[in-house]
Amino acid sequence: MYAFHEEFPQQDGLRYLNHAAVSPWPKRSAEAVRRFAEANVASGARDYPDWLKLERSLRERLARLLNAPSTGDIALVKNTSEALSFVAFGLDWRPGDQVIISDEEFPSNRVVWLALAPLGVQVLEVDLRGDDPEGALLAAIGPRTRLLSISAVQYASGLRLDLPRLGQGCRQRDVLLCVDAIQQLGALPFDVQACDCDFAMADGHKWLLGPEGLGVFYCRSALRAQLKLHEYGWHMLEHAGDYDRQDWQPARSARRFECGSPNMLGAFALEASLSLLEEVGMDEVARALHERVAELLGGIAALPGATLHSPLDSARRAGILTFSLAGWDNQALHQRLRLDGVICAQRGAGVRLSPHFYTSARVIHDTLALLGRLAKG
Repeated sequence: MYAFHEEFPQQDGLRYLNHAAVSPWPKRSAEAVRRFAEANVASGARDYPDWLKLERSLRERLARLLNAPSTGDIALVKNTSEALSFVAFGLDWRPGDQVIISDEEFPSNRVVWLALAPLGVQVLEVDLRGDDPEGALLAAIGPRTRLLSISAVQYASGLRLDLPRLGQGCRQRDVLLCVDAIQQLGALPFDVQACDCDFAMADGHKWLLGPEGLGVFYCRSALRAQLKLHEYGWHMLEHAGDYDRQDWQPARSARRFECGSPNMLGAFALEASLSLLEEVGMDEVARALHERVAELLGGIAALPGATLHSPLDSARRAGILTFSLAGWDNQALHQRLRLDGVICAQRGAGVRLSPHFYTSARVIHDTLALLGRLAKG
Protein backbone atom coordinates (compact mmCIF):
# COMPACT_ATOMS: atom_id res chain seq x y z
CA MET A 1 0.00 0.00 0.00
CA TYR A 2 2.94 2.35 0.59
CA ALA A 3 3.43 2.99 -3.12
CA PHE A 4 -0.18 4.08 -3.41
CA HIS A 5 0.23 6.57 -0.58
CA GLU A 6 2.98 8.16 -2.64
CA GLU A 7 0.35 9.01 -5.26
CA PHE A 8 -0.97 11.70 -2.87
CA PRO A 9 1.95 13.91 -1.73
CA GLN A 10 -0.22 16.45 0.04
CA GLN A 11 1.35 19.46 1.69
CA ASP A 12 2.48 19.36 5.30
CA GLY A 13 -0.21 20.28 7.77
CA LEU A 14 -3.06 19.40 5.40
CA ARG A 15 -5.53 16.82 6.69
CA TYR A 16 -7.75 16.06 3.72
CA LEU A 17 -11.03 14.49 4.84
CA ASN A 18 -13.37 15.77 2.14
CA HIS A 19 -13.57 13.04 -0.51
CA ALA A 20 -17.38 13.09 -0.36
CA ALA A 21 -17.14 16.58 -1.89
CA VAL A 22 -14.11 16.92 -4.22
CA SER A 23 -11.08 14.64 -4.04
CA PRO A 24 -7.42 15.39 -4.71
CA TRP A 25 -6.06 13.80 -7.87
CA PRO A 26 -3.40 11.11 -7.66
CA LYS A 27 -0.04 12.03 -9.18
CA ARG A 28 -0.62 9.77 -12.17
CA SER A 29 -3.72 11.75 -13.17
CA ALA A 30 -1.87 15.06 -13.05
CA GLU A 31 0.92 13.48 -15.07
CA ALA A 32 -1.56 12.16 -17.68
CA VAL A 33 -3.01 15.65 -18.11
CA ARG A 34 0.48 17.19 -18.34
CA ARG A 35 1.47 14.76 -21.08
CA PHE A 36 -1.78 15.36 -22.94
CA ALA A 37 -1.33 19.13 -22.76
CA GLU A 38 2.28 18.96 -23.94
CA ALA A 39 1.26 16.73 -26.86
CA ASN A 40 -1.37 19.29 -27.84
CA VAL A 41 1.24 22.04 -27.82
CA ALA A 42 3.70 20.02 -29.84
CA SER A 43 1.49 18.25 -32.38
CA GLY A 44 -2.14 19.29 -31.97
CA ALA A 45 -4.59 16.48 -32.71
CA ARG A 46 -2.18 14.42 -34.84
CA ASP A 47 -2.58 11.49 -32.45
CA TYR A 48 -6.36 11.67 -32.14
CA PRO A 49 -6.70 7.93 -32.91
CA ASP A 50 -4.65 7.25 -29.78
CA TRP A 51 -6.92 9.54 -27.79
CA LEU A 52 -9.88 7.46 -28.90
CA LYS A 53 -8.10 4.33 -27.69
CA LEU A 54 -7.78 5.92 -24.26
CA GLU A 55 -11.48 6.84 -24.31
CA ARG A 56 -12.30 3.19 -25.05
CA SER A 57 -10.08 2.17 -22.15
CA LEU A 58 -11.99 4.56 -19.87
CA ARG A 59 -15.33 3.03 -20.91
CA GLU A 60 -13.94 -0.44 -20.25
CA ARG A 61 -12.71 0.54 -16.79
CA LEU A 62 -16.08 2.10 -15.96
CA ALA A 63 -17.95 -0.98 -17.21
CA ARG A 64 -15.80 -3.17 -14.95
CA LEU A 65 -16.22 -0.82 -12.01
CA LEU A 66 -20.02 -0.94 -12.30
CA ASN A 67 -20.08 -4.56 -13.47
CA ALA A 68 -22.14 -3.42 -16.45
CA PRO A 69 -22.98 -6.15 -18.97
CA SER A 70 -21.28 -4.21 -21.77
CA THR A 71 -19.37 -1.02 -22.52
CA GLY A 72 -22.37 -0.23 -24.71
CA ASP A 73 -24.30 0.38 -21.49
CA ILE A 74 -21.92 3.17 -20.47
CA ALA A 75 -22.26 6.83 -21.44
CA LEU A 76 -19.69 9.50 -20.60
CA VAL A 77 -21.60 12.51 -19.28
CA LYS A 78 -20.81 15.91 -17.79
CA ASN A 79 -22.07 15.06 -14.32
CA THR A 80 -24.64 13.20 -12.22
CA SER A 81 -27.23 15.91 -12.69
CA GLU A 82 -27.07 15.58 -16.47
CA ALA A 83 -27.57 11.82 -16.28
CA LEU A 84 -30.50 12.20 -13.88
CA SER A 85 -32.03 14.71 -16.30
CA PHE A 86 -31.69 12.20 -19.15
CA VAL A 87 -33.87 9.84 -17.14
CA ALA A 88 -36.33 12.38 -15.74
CA PHE A 89 -37.02 14.09 -19.06
CA GLY A 90 -36.61 10.98 -21.17
CA LEU A 91 -39.37 8.84 -19.71
CA ASP A 92 -42.89 9.13 -21.09
CA TRP A 93 -44.77 10.40 -18.05
CA ARG A 94 -48.51 10.40 -17.52
CA PRO A 95 -50.40 12.80 -15.23
CA GLY A 96 -50.66 11.21 -11.81
CA ASP A 97 -47.45 9.18 -12.10
CA GLN A 98 -45.39 9.10 -8.91
CA VAL A 99 -41.67 9.17 -8.20
CA ILE A 100 -40.39 8.06 -4.80
CA ILE A 101 -37.24 9.57 -3.28
CA SER A 102 -35.98 9.88 0.29
CA ASP A 103 -36.14 12.92 2.53
CA GLU A 104 -32.33 13.07 2.67
CA GLU A 105 -31.47 13.46 -1.02
CA PHE A 106 -28.91 15.87 -2.39
CA PRO A 107 -30.64 18.53 -4.56
CA SER A 108 -29.52 16.78 -7.76
CA ASN A 109 -31.74 13.81 -6.94
CA ARG A 110 -34.64 15.92 -5.70
CA VAL A 111 -35.01 19.00 -7.88
CA VAL A 112 -34.91 17.04 -11.14
CA TRP A 113 -38.03 15.10 -10.12
CA LEU A 114 -39.82 18.13 -8.69
CA ALA A 115 -39.24 19.80 -12.07
CA LEU A 116 -41.69 17.27 -13.55
CA ALA A 117 -44.63 18.88 -11.74
CA PRO A 118 -45.88 20.64 -14.93
CA LEU A 119 -46.32 17.15 -16.41
CA GLY A 120 -48.51 16.10 -13.48
CA VAL A 121 -45.83 13.93 -11.85
CA GLN A 122 -45.97 13.71 -8.05
CA VAL A 123 -42.90 13.26 -5.85
CA LEU A 124 -43.19 11.35 -2.56
CA GLU A 125 -40.39 11.81 0.01
CA VAL A 126 -39.87 8.89 2.40
CA ASP A 127 -38.42 9.28 5.90
CA LEU A 128 -35.29 7.10 6.25
CA ARG A 129 -34.81 7.49 10.00
CA GLY A 130 -36.49 4.23 11.04
CA ASP A 131 -34.89 0.83 11.55
CA ASP A 132 -35.88 -0.36 8.08
CA PRO A 133 -35.36 2.39 5.47
CA GLU A 134 -35.62 -0.05 2.56
CA GLY A 135 -38.92 -1.34 3.91
CA ALA A 136 -40.19 2.23 4.20
CA LEU A 137 -39.23 3.00 0.60
CA LEU A 138 -40.84 -0.14 -0.76
CA ALA A 139 -43.97 0.35 1.35
CA ALA A 140 -44.44 3.77 -0.24
CA ILE A 141 -44.79 2.19 -3.70
CA GLY A 142 -48.35 2.32 -4.94
CA PRO A 143 -50.23 1.61 -8.17
CA ARG A 144 -49.19 4.95 -9.67
CA THR A 145 -45.48 4.67 -8.82
CA ARG A 146 -43.29 4.60 -11.93
CA LEU A 147 -39.82 5.04 -10.45
CA LEU A 148 -37.83 4.95 -7.23
CA SER A 149 -34.75 7.20 -7.31
CA ILE A 150 -32.37 6.86 -4.39
CA SER A 151 -28.80 7.65 -3.44
CA ALA A 152 -26.74 4.57 -2.70
CA VAL A 153 -25.24 6.51 0.24
CA GLN A 154 -26.87 9.63 1.64
CA TYR A 155 -24.57 12.62 1.32
CA ALA A 156 -25.15 14.13 4.79
CA SER A 157 -25.83 11.22 7.13
CA GLY A 158 -23.71 8.68 5.27
CA LEU A 159 -26.53 6.10 5.44
CA ARG A 160 -25.83 3.22 3.06
CA LEU A 161 -28.82 1.41 1.61
CA ASP A 162 -29.31 -2.25 0.70
CA LEU A 163 -29.53 -1.80 -3.06
CA PRO A 164 -30.10 -5.46 -4.01
CA ARG A 165 -33.14 -5.53 -1.73
CA LEU A 166 -34.49 -2.35 -3.33
CA GLY A 167 -33.79 -3.72 -6.81
CA GLN A 168 -35.62 -6.95 -6.08
CA GLY A 169 -38.54 -5.07 -4.53
CA CYS A 170 -38.84 -2.71 -7.48
CA ARG A 171 -38.69 -5.57 -9.99
CA GLN A 172 -41.46 -7.41 -8.14
CA ARG A 173 -43.60 -4.27 -8.26
CA ASP A 174 -42.78 -3.38 -11.87
CA VAL A 175 -41.16 -0.08 -10.80
CA LEU A 176 -37.98 1.40 -12.28
CA LEU A 177 -34.96 1.85 -10.00
CA CYS A 178 -32.57 4.78 -10.48
CA VAL A 179 -29.45 4.92 -8.28
CA ASP A 180 -27.38 8.03 -7.66
CA ALA A 181 -24.13 6.19 -6.95
CA ILE A 182 -21.86 9.19 -6.47
CA GLN A 183 -21.19 8.52 -2.76
CA GLN A 184 -20.46 4.80 -3.26
CA LEU A 185 -18.73 4.39 -6.61
CA GLY A 186 -15.01 4.37 -5.89
CA ALA A 187 -15.49 3.99 -2.15
CA LEU A 188 -17.10 0.54 -2.05
CA PRO A 189 -17.82 -2.08 -4.69
CA PHE A 190 -20.90 -1.23 -6.76
CA ASP A 191 -22.67 -3.69 -9.04
CA VAL A 192 -25.52 -2.63 -11.32
CA GLN A 193 -26.42 -6.25 -12.00
CA ALA A 194 -26.48 -7.30 -8.35
CA CYS A 195 -28.71 -4.36 -7.39
CA ASP A 196 -30.83 -4.89 -10.52
CA CYS A 197 -31.09 -1.17 -11.18
CA ASP A 198 -32.30 0.36 -14.43
CA PHE A 199 -30.18 3.50 -14.25
CA ALA A 200 -27.09 4.50 -12.29
CA MET A 201 -24.90 7.59 -12.43
CA ALA A 202 -21.95 9.22 -10.69
CA ASP A 203 -19.41 12.02 -11.08
CA GLY A 204 -15.69 11.41 -11.33
CA HIS A 205 -14.57 14.05 -8.84
CA LYS A 206 -15.45 12.40 -5.52
CA TRP A 207 -14.44 8.84 -4.61
CA LEU A 208 -13.22 8.14 -8.14
CA LEU A 209 -10.40 10.65 -7.56
CA GLY A 210 -10.89 12.32 -10.93
CA PRO A 211 -11.70 15.75 -12.32
CA GLU A 212 -14.94 17.66 -12.27
CA GLY A 213 -16.84 17.78 -15.55
CA LEU A 214 -16.86 14.06 -16.41
CA GLY A 215 -19.10 11.32 -15.06
CA VAL A 216 -20.73 8.02 -15.95
CA PHE A 217 -24.30 7.07 -16.83
CA TYR A 218 -25.39 3.43 -16.88
CA CYS A 219 -28.66 2.66 -18.66
CA ARG A 220 -30.10 -0.84 -18.87
CA SER A 221 -29.95 -1.84 -22.53
CA ALA A 222 -33.66 -2.65 -22.79
CA LEU A 223 -34.54 0.88 -21.69
CA ARG A 224 -32.19 2.97 -23.83
CA ALA A 225 -34.62 3.40 -26.72
CA GLN A 226 -37.43 4.30 -24.28
CA LEU A 227 -35.68 7.46 -23.11
CA LYS A 228 -36.65 10.38 -25.33
CA LEU A 229 -33.58 12.31 -26.46
CA HIS A 230 -33.33 16.08 -26.07
CA GLU A 231 -29.74 16.59 -27.21
CA TYR A 232 -28.55 15.87 -30.74
CA GLY A 233 -25.24 16.14 -32.55
CA TRP A 234 -22.63 14.31 -34.57
CA HIS A 235 -21.25 12.16 -31.75
CA MET A 236 -24.51 10.48 -30.72
CA LEU A 237 -25.18 9.02 -34.19
CA GLU A 238 -24.94 5.32 -34.99
CA HIS A 239 -22.62 6.19 -37.87
CA ALA A 240 -20.63 8.92 -36.16
CA GLY A 241 -17.74 9.95 -38.35
CA ASP A 242 -19.58 9.41 -41.63
CA TYR A 243 -20.13 13.13 -42.07
CA ASP A 244 -21.66 12.98 -45.55
CA ARG A 245 -24.35 10.46 -44.67
CA GLN A 246 -27.85 11.92 -45.05
CA ASP A 247 -29.91 9.29 -43.22
CA TRP A 248 -29.23 9.08 -39.52
CA GLN A 249 -30.29 7.38 -36.32
CA PRO A 250 -29.15 7.60 -32.69
CA ALA A 251 -26.46 5.16 -31.65
CA ARG A 252 -27.82 1.86 -30.40
CA SER A 253 -25.38 2.04 -27.48
CA ALA A 254 -25.44 4.48 -24.58
CA ARG A 255 -23.34 6.78 -26.76
CA ARG A 256 -26.73 8.09 -27.90
CA PHE A 257 -26.62 10.26 -24.76
CA GLU A 258 -23.33 11.93 -25.81
CA CYS A 259 -24.37 14.61 -28.28
CA GLY A 260 -21.07 16.28 -29.13
CA SER A 261 -17.30 16.23 -28.83
CA PRO A 262 -16.00 14.35 -25.78
CA ASN A 263 -14.23 15.83 -22.79
CA MET A 264 -10.91 14.33 -23.80
CA LEU A 265 -8.90 16.23 -21.20
CA GLY A 266 -11.14 14.86 -18.45
CA ALA A 267 -10.96 11.39 -19.98
CA PHE A 268 -7.16 11.33 -19.68
CA ALA A 269 -7.36 12.31 -16.00
CA LEU A 270 -10.21 9.99 -15.03
CA GLU A 271 -8.75 7.00 -16.87
CA ALA A 272 -5.55 7.41 -14.89
CA SER A 273 -7.44 7.74 -11.60
CA LEU A 274 -9.43 4.59 -12.30
CA SER A 275 -6.24 2.73 -13.11
CA LEU A 276 -5.15 3.38 -9.53
CA LEU A 277 -8.41 2.06 -8.07
CA GLU A 278 -8.12 -1.05 -10.23
CA GLU A 279 -4.55 -1.67 -9.13
CA VAL A 280 -5.53 -1.40 -5.47
CA GLY A 281 -8.73 -3.38 -6.03
CA MET A 282 -12.14 -2.26 -4.83
CA ASP A 283 -12.26 -4.88 -2.08
CA GLU A 284 -9.02 -3.49 -0.64
CA VAL A 285 -10.23 0.09 -1.11
CA ALA A 286 -13.38 -0.75 0.86
CA ARG A 287 -11.44 -2.55 3.60
CA ALA A 288 -8.96 0.30 4.07
CA LEU A 289 -11.72 2.91 4.01
CA HIS A 290 -13.75 0.98 6.57
CA GLU A 291 -10.71 0.92 8.86
CA ARG A 292 -10.28 4.67 8.67
CA VAL A 293 -13.94 5.50 9.19
CA ALA A 294 -14.12 3.09 12.13
CA GLU A 295 -11.09 4.74 13.74
CA LEU A 296 -12.62 8.20 13.34
CA LEU A 297 -15.96 6.98 14.66
CA GLY A 298 -14.41 5.36 17.73
CA GLY A 299 -12.31 8.42 18.51
CA ILE A 300 -15.17 10.90 18.10
CA ALA A 301 -17.63 8.74 20.06
CA ALA A 302 -15.23 8.92 23.04
CA LEU A 303 -15.15 12.73 23.04
CA PRO A 304 -17.18 14.55 25.69
CA GLY A 305 -20.26 16.17 24.17
CA ALA A 306 -19.88 14.49 20.78
CA THR A 307 -22.96 13.38 18.85
CA LEU A 308 -22.67 11.08 15.85
CA HIS A 309 -25.20 11.60 13.05
CA SER A 310 -24.00 8.72 10.91
CA PRO A 311 -24.86 5.01 11.29
CA LEU A 312 -22.96 3.04 13.90
CA ASP A 313 -23.58 -0.26 12.10
CA SER A 314 -20.68 -0.87 9.72
CA ALA A 315 -23.02 -2.45 7.16
CA ARG A 316 -24.80 0.90 6.93
CA ARG A 317 -21.65 2.98 6.38
CA ALA A 318 -19.48 3.86 3.42
CA GLY A 319 -16.96 6.71 3.69
CA ILE A 320 -18.97 9.44 5.43
CA LEU A 321 -18.96 10.33 9.13
CA THR A 322 -21.00 13.33 10.33
CA PHE A 323 -20.85 14.59 13.91
CA SER A 324 -21.37 17.62 16.13
CA LEU A 325 -19.77 18.82 19.37
CA ALA A 326 -21.61 20.30 22.33
CA GLY A 327 -20.87 23.99 22.76
CA TRP A 328 -19.90 24.40 19.12
CA ASP A 329 -22.03 25.81 16.35
CA ASN A 330 -21.52 23.56 13.32
CA GLN A 331 -20.42 26.42 11.08
CA ALA A 332 -17.95 27.68 13.64
CA LEU A 333 -16.58 24.18 14.21
CA HIS A 334 -16.17 23.66 10.48
CA GLN A 335 -14.32 26.96 10.09
CA ARG A 336 -12.05 26.19 13.05
CA LEU A 337 -11.15 22.78 11.65
CA ARG A 338 -10.28 24.30 8.28
CA LEU A 339 -8.06 26.88 9.96
CA ASP A 340 -6.16 23.97 11.49
CA GLY A 341 -5.77 22.24 8.14
CA VAL A 342 -8.65 19.75 8.39
CA ILE A 343 -10.43 19.92 5.02
CA CYS A 344 -13.99 18.76 5.61
CA ALA A 345 -17.56 19.98 5.02
CA GLN A 346 -20.57 21.23 6.93
CA ARG A 347 -23.49 19.02 5.91
CA GLY A 348 -26.80 18.05 7.43
CA ALA A 349 -26.81 17.97 11.21
CA GLY A 350 -23.11 18.51 11.69
CA VAL A 351 -19.60 18.46 10.25
CA ARG A 352 -18.82 15.74 7.71
CA LEU A 353 -15.50 13.89 7.54
CA SER A 354 -14.76 11.64 4.58
CA PRO A 355 -11.35 9.92 4.35
CA HIS A 356 -10.34 7.60 1.51
CA PHE A 357 -8.40 4.34 1.37
CA TYR A 358 -5.03 6.11 1.19
CA THR A 359 -5.63 8.52 4.11
CA SER A 360 -2.68 8.17 6.46
CA ALA A 361 -2.85 7.19 10.10
CA ARG A 362 -1.24 10.51 10.95
CA VAL A 363 -4.11 12.46 9.38
CA ILE A 364 -6.61 10.44 11.42
CA HIS A 365 -4.65 10.77 14.68
CA ASP A 366 -3.97 14.49 14.26
CA THR A 367 -7.62 15.19 13.50
CA LEU A 368 -8.81 13.25 16.55
CA ALA A 369 -6.24 15.02 18.74
CA LEU A 370 -7.47 18.40 17.51
CA LEU A 371 -11.10 17.45 18.11
CA GLY A 372 -10.16 16.29 21.60
CA ARG A 373 -8.77 19.74 22.39
CA LEU A 374 -11.83 21.46 20.93
CA ALA A 375 -14.21 19.23 22.87
CA LYS A 376 -12.54 20.24 26.13
CA GLY A 377 -13.00 23.90 25.25
